[in-house]
Amino acid sequence: MLSPNNFLKKNPGITPKYAKALEKLGLFTVQDFLTYLPFRYDDFSKIVPLSEQYIGKVVTVCVKVNSAKLNRIFKRKLTIAEIICEDENGTLLKATWFNQPFIIENLPKDSSVRLSGKLELKGKYFTISSPAWEKSSREETNTGRLVPIYSETPGITSKWIRWQMKNMLEAGKQIPDYLPIELRKKLHLYSFFSALRQLHFPENAEKLLIAKKTFAFREMFLLQLKSLQIKNDRKTKQAESFAPDKNLIENFINNLPFQLTGAQHRAIKEILFDLKKNSPMNRLLNGDVGSGKTIVAAASALEIISKKHQVAILAPTEILAKQHFSGFCELFKNNNFNIALFTGSYKIINSQNIDRKTMLEKIHSGEIDLLIGTHAIIQKNIKFKNLSLVIIDEQHRFGVEQRATLLQEANSLKDGDAKNIPHLLTMTATPIPRTLAIAFFGSLDISVLDEMPKNRKAIITKIILPSQREQIYNFMHLEIDAGRQVFVIFPLVNESEKLIEIKAATEEYKKLIALFPGYKIGLLHGKLKATEKEVAMREFKEQKTQIMVSTSVIEVGIDIPNATIMLIENADRFGLSQLHQFRGRVGRGEHQSYCFIFTESTNSVSLKRLRILEKSMDGFELAKEDLNLRGPGQLLGKAQSGLSDIAMENLNNLKLIKIARTEAQNILKNDFKLKKYPLLAKALEKFAKNVHLE
Repeated sequence: MLSPNNFLKKNPGITPKYAKALEKLGLFTVQDFLTYLPFRYDDFSKIVPLSEQYIGKVVTVCVKVNSAKLNRIFKRKLTIAEIICEDENGTLLKATWFNQPFIIENLPKDSSVRLSGKLELKGKYFTISSPAWEKSSREETNTGRLVPIYSETPGITSKWIRWQMKNMLEAGKQIPDYLPIELRKKLHLYSFFSALRQLHFPENAEKLLIAKKTFAFREMFLLQLKSLQIKNDRKTKQAESFAPDKNLIENFINNLPFQLTGAQHRAIKEILFDLKKNSPMNRLLNGDVGSGKTIVAAASALEIISKKHQVAILAPTEILAKQHFSGFCELFKNNNFNIALFTGSYKIINSQNIDRKTMLEKIHSGEIDLLIGTHAIIQKNIKFKNLSLVIIDEQHRFGVEQRATLLQEANSLKDGDAKNIPHLLTMTATPIPRTLAIAFFGSLDISVLDEMPKNRKAIITKIILPSQREQIYNFMHLEIDAGRQVFVIFPLVNESEKLIEIKAATEEYKKLIALFPGYKIGLLHGKLKATEKEVAMREFKEQKTQIMVSTSVIEVGIDIPNATIMLIENADRFGLSQLHQFRGRVGRGEHQSYCFIFTESTNSVSLKRLRILEKSMDGFELAKEDLNLRGPGQLLGKAQSGLSDIAMENLNNLKLIKIARTEAQNILKNDFKLKKYPLLAKALEKFAKNVHLE
């Protein structure tokens, strides 16, 4: 009997060539394959006679082949397979396929076949172009039903996956169902195997919906179990308690050259309240681009440092770490603090370069009050004297496994105070709607910066049509001649067959060199080495480069006050939240800034979406729109979240989230370690490795 644990490459029906292609999809075992779910379904369930009432509709027809021929167009290297068929009433249908000559051999004269596709009428024939097909003698797999469509890779088609799935599906009965049976019955959910069968070969739309609900609940339930366990686990740990020094914080705030927003005051108050407890803080500071998270972090750090304890700030890149170092040195210039920058390239205390050995000694002795760096500062050989607060900036930029390691090591950083673990503050500039925050960050307390500083100039945002391009280039010339700088953003690095119309950043870079002679133009994309990216951004920051051409790898949080233009090519390819993040790279200085949204799309839905960006500067409102229009995957990213597509689709289903959280609380209340549910405990352990919740 086929086992779910069998390797696919050892399956007699899968050749080495197919096994290699499946590995590219991350599929190694039978269980991997069975849980590779469709991303959509073609509804071919309507089996009808050939009739004018179905013209323009997607249907399935049962016909007999009268004749078949193969036409070749040599100049275009094209073949057209054509069959003439008739249904039981003698009504004629012509079906055609491009570059699929094998169909002629598979559908000889007099064979009975099911064809599925959009029915049209041309002359005396009904027609279907490129229909799905299978012989009538076969069980409905590719026609006559809701047909699953899977993500493909070269050499692997949805049709091939469906046939293999039919052969292997029974092995799914051996996969243990970790969801307690009483919970399944209470919520009217399918068993694991029943849900799996309906997801791959749904009997009807209603059963498919229940199967999707079952799978979404399963992951949501694990998500809530893990977040509740993390939250409770942190409460049992001990941290240093810091009684707030109100005068110190008030003096710091009053001496700032600007006024804090109400949201900043509220966030500082929430953090200081957490720091007063002797259980470790675990708080997410969620704010829009430019909402002032750094000042909130600085007030938190000040409270700790003033009590002669240490603070560490982790940034995902050297550029961001160096930017934080400069910013905190300025904020604390009137305090007698030792602030250090520690990355692969930099070892600096205040303004003095030092060697690595001296840096490590000063961290261990407690001479360093505030240590800023990349993940290099949580290496095993770094020991603190009394680290009491860890601040992680742009946490989502670290990748799932890296983040998990980061937090695990941050909690166990070696210092002289063995019994206490540090308080933890994580920050993100991606505004997260409340629904998504409840679902995904249930293990953290959340402070939201939903107000922008007063007197900040609004960034003028405009949709630019192809006819206006030259006008914008002329405006760029004027801004650069006035000493300003420009970002130009593209969706990808190189041309691709699938997205041929998208301008590649590397090609446009060459064009801009010709259009802007005498100016230095930089190029930034994901294929550059880390050091090359650092140099490109440093030169732009130091104004050695006037125009920075970049793909979407542009740093979140990078502060270039002199940049006043953000030009985004093919903007319809991005989500609103991502466009808003790009826009946030400008408008950081005293000069009026502009965001030009270039699009060649004539799609009314795309243009309507982009007009929302034209009118709104509120990142939280835009994130809500993205959640409604494009789903949670655009905000969290499936790869970052580690969740399946079905779970991602349901992250904005507040009702499902609440049910999952209630049921998770009920189980943990009586059995926190899940000793009565070994299958559930094992599934949760595996789930926690792929999904990051802190």
